[in-house]
Amino acid sequence: MEAKNMSRRKKKFTCGHIGYGKVCHKCVQKQSLRDNKRQEKNAWKESFANDMIDLSSLPKNVVIKARQIIRDMQNNTCYTYFRGKRLRHDHFIISIPVTRHYRLICRDNGSFVVPEAVVSHEDYNVCKPGI
Repeated sequence: MEAKNMSRRKKKFTCGHIGYGKVCHKCVQKQSLRDNKRQEKNAWKESFANDMIDLSSLPKNVVIKARQIIRDMQNNTCYTYFRGKRLRHDHFIISIPVTRHYRLICRDNGSFVVPEAVVSHEDYNVCKPGI
């Protein structure tokens, strides 16, 4: 009976945690979380390969919203649905607000609108695109 109790003693793992068993379950759980985060991060980086324009330097919420707007415009949704407006100095350039601080710049090619870039509102105001 005493031999059974001795095998159930807590032990100190090499990582410093104390517990039962052959491996430290806290460290295994931490490693599992790290692996999941790494996979999500890699999947996020790989998703930029499918974009029509470079969105890799933008915040995540801006990327998601810009992708949604581009996808909807490819499905023949009019740019005015997104509060897009033509620029006064060049009516072939359309500015669509993505968020409060970012704009999607598109070019009107007659029968369809082609996205060209997503720029910050600050950059958009300083230098009007297309000039």
